[in-house]
Order: sequence, then C-alpha cells, then structure tokens
Amino acid sequence: MKLRQLRFRQQYPDFIYHSYEILPTKDNITLRYHFEIPGLCDFHPQTSIDIRNLPFLRAADDEYAQRLAFLLGMTECVSYFKAVLPERLIVHCGGLCEEEIRWWKKLYFNGLGEFLYRNGIEAAEDELIQIEAAAPQGFAAPFMPQWRFDALTPVGGGKDSAVTATLLRNAGKTVRYFTVNDQKARTDTVLAAGGSEEQMVRTHRTIDPALLTLNRQGFLNGHTPFSAIVAFLSAYCALLIGAGDIVLSNESSANESNIEGLTVNHQYSKSYEFERDFSDYLAKYAGVPIRYFSLLRPFNELQIAKMFAALPQYHPVFRSCNAGSKKNVWCAACPKCLFVYCILSPFLPKEKLDAIFGKCMLDDLSLLEDFKGLCGLSAVKPFECVGTTTEVCCALAMTLEQAKKTGAPLPALLRYFEEHAPNTKPDPALLAARNTQNLVPEEYRSCVKEMYRYVSQS
Repeated sequence: MKLRQLRFRQQYPDFIYHSYEILPTKDNITLRYHFEIPGLCDFHPQTSIDIRNLPFLRAADDEYAQRLAFLLGMTECVSYFKAVLPERLIVHCGGLCEEEIRWWKKLYFNGLGEFLYRNGIEAAEDELIQIEAAAPQGFAAPFMPQWRFDALTPVGGGKDSAVTATLLRNAGKTVRYFTVNDQKARTDTVLAAGGSEEQMVRTHRTIDPALLTLNRQGFLNGHTPFSAIVAFLSAYCALLIGAGDIVLSNESSANESNIEGLTVNHQYSKSYEFERDFSDYLAKYAGVPIRYFSLLRPFNELQIAKMFAALPQYHPVFRSCNAGSKKNVWCAACPKCLFVYCILSPFLPKEKLDAIFGKCMLDDLSLLEDFKGLCGLSAVKPFECVGTTTEVCCALAMTLEQAKKTGAPLPALLRYFEEHAPNTKPDPALLAARNTQNLVPEEYRSCVKEMYRYVSQS
C-alpha cells in the first residue's frame, strides 16, 4: 500500500507538538508533553525521574536541560504520530535547523522501518513526514561542564548490560545505573554488579491511554525506536547528575537487517549508525558534550555470551524476555528466549540452561518457525533484539559438536539444524573477531582489552 493511499493520513494530515513542561518536586522531576492530532485526539504522556537518591549539579529546567527535554519530546512524538502517519509534524515549542530536520526525518523513517513493513506500507524517507519548526535560538550562556561521575549506564536486566556493568566496575569507573520502568531483574543486575539501589537513576515512562484507545479502534500500531527515547532521556539525566559519558551495551550484531534484501532493522536505534548520529547530534544541536557510545560495539553476540557465561553471579537474576518481563520470568515460548538459550548453549551446561528457562528450549518443536528465522533457514529473522544468523548458527554448531561427543540424544531443534544446515561448522574466528567500527574512547579501551583477552582464548 502506498503512503498516499492511507485513509488516516488523508483524514488527519497534521500532528502538532504543542508544548512540554518540566515539573520538579522534592521526590520527582516530571516531564509532561502535549501533542495533538487535530480533529481526532490530544495526548499528554509523561515521564518521571525519581530524584530521592540523586545529587544534582544542574537545575532541571536550565536552558540545556530544557533543550534536551524538548528533544526527548520529538522522540516521544513517534509513538503518537504513527497512529495516523500524518503528512506534517508542526512544532510549536522549540527550534530546529534544516540539518536537524533531516536528522529527525531519518530517525522517524528508519525507526519506523519495521512498523511500515509489518503494516504493508510503502514509503520513501523524503515523503514519510514534513517537519515544520522555527529556527533554533541558540544558548544564552556557554555550557560549563560539571562532571561528578564517569558514566551513566542503562541497565535492561539482560546479559549485555550485566557484562558492561562488570567491565566498568573492573576498570574502576564511577558509575550510576539508569533504568526505564524499573523491573526486578534490573535492580538485581545492579546489585549483582556490586552496585546499590542508591546508585540507580530510576525513570518511569507512561503511555497516554488515548493512544491505546486508538489502537483498539483500528488505528495504526507497531514498533517504534524505543532506544532513541532511552538515548535522550538518559542524556537529560546524565546532564543533571553530572555524568560525562552514557555507556551502552549494544553489540555489533544490532546492525543487521531482519529481512533478507531489505534494510528493515528492529534494532535500528541500537545500531552503530544511530549511535554515531546521536553522538553527533548531542554535540552539535543540544550543546552538551556528553559522550554516547556502546562499550560492547567491538564485540558480537557470541563473544558476549561467552563472557556472560563466566559471570555466575548474574545467572539466577538476568532476564530479557519481553513477554515475561512484568512477572520477572522467562516465558520460554518466544524468539527472544530461544535466541538467548541458543547463544548461551555452547558455554553453559545444558542442565543449567534448562534450569534458567524451565525446560530444554531446543526440544520445543512449536518454536520451529522462530528457530528457522534465527538460523537463516527462512527469509525473516524474528523482530526481536537478537543476534545475527551467522552467530546463532555458530553457537548451534558448537553445541551440536559438544552433544555428539557425549553421545547424548539430540534435542528436536538441534537435530533439525543438523539435518538442514549440514555444512555449518564452528567458526573460531567469530570468538576472535574485533569490530573496529565503534566509538569507544581511549580511556575505556582497557575494558575492551580485558574482554577480548578472555573471549578470544580457546
């Protein structure tokens, strides 16, 4: 379906970003936004930041904080804009230059790539949206850096952020841990890393119920670039508490498309391309010299899995299943659970993996279609934060080789892999690989070297 054929777009051609508010109290800072689709609906989403344990160095509403709060609103718009895919985004509460407008159009287009694909919508980047905004006014005073901590690191509760937290601790970095909509696994990960709850920057983001009503009524719905929201919200928090770096846990694998032959990436806002673009944006247009980079970008998922397997303190507490997140469980029935099981399978005993997930996931034939996607035996990789097909196949080939040595019966999916990918062999080069396309600063290179030494040894 062509973009111009969308009934909602014709009926509701405009989306207005009216204003934002910064509302501090003694316990919280609330960022509240006011959006409108004229003739249809108003939206008032908000995000709160728990400040009870935070030593602030800057006012929540100084001109640099206001700029980041406004830009966070530009990212929040995506969730509401997508309901009708209007032609124009009209901004009433902040300025954007032409280069910034191109930046936002790129984020909207790529960040909604999966959404467009799954809704059967054909669109080009230059036609998806037009953005109208006044010219930016600049800052009244030069930015004066005030850094109290080395790093603010987002913690999702999965294996990747656990590895990053460990590397930062081992390097002696002063760290604060950032969460969005905190869940038990995230707090448990911080504690397992040697941190404390007092070192956590907790934020809570709410969706306006009006959007959920539109979804039920049949308006457009789907995936948005959530990690871009995390980027701007973490930058706002880093500015206020005085953290000079935002240290992510995104691996090189996040750059791969989910659809064979197309550039549709579920993880676009975790990709190196977005990381580089966002880092440049902070410096050029937000006026804030906070560095934004992934400590794990030099590594692939197989290497991260091997490192994580050597950190038993996290094994009882880590979680990265979206379906089971609210109950702090692995659902053991989704592509994400299956991927984590597969990628860890060469490095943890089967008994331990089965105990973590509650069963042998490689023996569940109901997951065959997801399994085929993960292995590249079908054209569509599951729309989840998962590794490349090459990494998954290498992990399974290693697990298959180990199973054959023991003579144990093969689980059903591993047997399927043996039959349908008979030429796949373990590739030691993947564990020795180093991705040079990264933004890791020199003073964090000791973390990279520490991990590389471990994962590259046989």
